Amino acid sequence: MTDSTGTGRVGFPAPSIGGDDAGGQAGGAGTARGPDPEGRKWSDHDSAVPGARAHGVATDAPESHRDVQARDVQARDAVRAGIPDVAVVDLLGLLAFGELTAFERLATDARMAPTLTDKIALAGIAAAEFAHFEEVRAHLLRVGVDPVRAMEPFVSPLTNFHNLTAPADWLESLVKVYVGDSIAADFYREIATVLDPDVRALVLDVLADTGHAAFAVGRVRAAIEADPTVAGRLALWARRLVGEALTEAQRVAVERSALAALLNGIGDLTALAELFNRITLAHTARMDALGLST
Repeated sequence: MTDSTGTGRVGFPAPSIGGDDAGGQAGGAGTARGPDPEGRKWSDHDSAVPGARAHGVATDAPESHRDVQARDVQARDAVRAGIPDVAVVDLLGLLAFGELTAFERLATDARMAPTLTDKIALAGIAAAEFAHFEEVRAHLLRVGVDPVRAMEPFVSPLTNFHNLTAPADWLESLVKVYVGDSIAADFYREIATVLDPDVRALVLDVLADTGHAAFAVGRVRAAIEADPTVAGRLALWARRLVGEALTEAQRVAVERSALAALLNGIGDLTALAELFNRITLAHTARMDALGLST
């Protein structure tokens, strides 16, 4: 539900179905931990990424490029091996509910469309979002997880976000689709790098372009050309969307620790700084595409 820069995904990168309900359902949704060499038994409360970066051995000689690549691959494999199923269930539950709310919101926003052509176009995008929801739901069912229970932890924060950012008109709804939701999609893509290939492929497929980008950019730029004064209002609206999204993301991160641990699995502080820099650059590019200043 997004373009190549991350358009149209609702939700936030968040974090754990480590709660009482989902812990027993998580089996099979992702990569399970292997046996511990010291004979300990893993639990869902153990670190999700034990020793993910502890694979390099310091030497006096500088590492070759090949050595660095091999170490990074080894570390990435260790991260995947250490991700508990509970974190993957959380991620897919969040993604599924995000797709469901995207369908609901787009269908509602279609009522504000100024022309029948626009209404039909947005309704078609909404239908594509529901198809993505069905795809995630089917995967959860295949691995023995109840989709409703997987989504439940994220109903309150996502609903709160959408209630606080209800668009006042057609143009605000398009900016929300293109700019606001895209930030979440960027996080999903980053997290997908530490997932098993099958789950990663599912996540990336669900994030596939549903036509949001060209549709939103074309309509918003045309509106700004017709009335340049709307640009300032829409730029402020975009900033508000980002602020509200980050607030709810922090809330989810506190409540769902397993998903937060997935971010830790991406790397050390330098790697995380690079991640956020990429997301910031992508957001700036989307604002430029709309003709809005950041």
